[in-house]
Amino acid sequence: MSKVKYYYDSETLSYRKIERKKGRKTSIFLLSFLGIVLSGFLLMLVFLNLPNFETPKEKTLARELYNLELQLELLNKKMAQAESVLDEVAERDNNLYRVYFEANPIPEEQRKAGFGGVNRYKDLEGYDNSDLLISSNKRLDILTKQIVVQSQSLDDIAKMAEEKEALLKSIPAIQPVNNEDLTRMASGYGYRTDPFTKARKFHFGMDFTAPRGTPVYASGDGKVIRADNSASGYGNHIRIEHGYGYESLYAHLYKYNVRKGATVKRGDLIGFVGSTGRSEAPHLHYEVFKDGERINPINFYYGNLSPDEFAALLKKSQQENQSLD
Repeated sequence: MSKVKYYYDSETLSYRKIERKKGRKTSIFLLSFLGIVLSGFLLMLVFLNLPNFETPKEKTLARELYNLELQLELLNKKMAQAESVLDEVAERDNNLYRVYFEANPIPEEQRKAGFGGVNRYKDLEGYDNSDLLISSNKRLDILTKQIVVQSQSLDDIAKMAEEKEALLKSIPAIQPVNNEDLTRMASGYGYRTDPFTKARKFHFGMDFTAPRGTPVYASGDGKVIRADNSASGYGNHIRIEHGYGYESLYAHLYKYNVRKGATVKRGDLIGFVGSTGRSEAPHLHYEVFKDGERINPINFYYGNLSPDEFAALLKKSQQENQSLD
């Protein structure tokens, strides 16, 4: 049984029965239903847009992730610059340094080879940016290997340069008597007339005519292996071992300025012109040996003669005249 409700009417000063209007229940039902629908719609909107709503912690992590991606991109740009510079160094290494020192170039596949075998980047798999991380790490590893290869190559070049420098210093490359001290270049390498027998025979050195006491200089770095007068015909003479198969000999000296066993540098004063031994007049008899064989000294005066001086000396040395020893 439904409850009857009353209200107090102030005009009649009596209670009156509340009459329910027709359709009120329907209106209440419709309003309730509409409210439920609207609430559901609002909940659906919230649910659909939930990913767009971030907590402060999520925002912080997102910023950190963006910063890491930016730093990784900058790192890749720096690696690209390093690769460009390294390619230029490799180009000079192969086509300049190694050519100069007569060394084989390093193959491109050796310089830029990757790493075979096990998967070195397995720990980087399974992330949103795994491809970027793996490619960057591969690139960095290859770049690191290239730097190691290039560093070893430059170490080799430095070693070859030291050996080349030692070789260039050791080659007997200067005239042993200064031009201003010369009276003349008396005789060169080749067949000449013997001053004593007047027979034509091969002269294995070069004769530089100069007054007695004229300074004689070492033509290259080396070690004095002889400074005596016990060799037949040479009189007081000095023999220097330069290494790399080269030796030089300075004969008919007046006196020595070095002793056997001494280490000398190119241009050091080693003795003085004389006329000892089998000699007709004061002069320096000079010989150059390579691997035990006498060779023409004229080919080794590039260290202290101008082109014109060398041409004049070459012309005189080719004249078939009488030697002084």
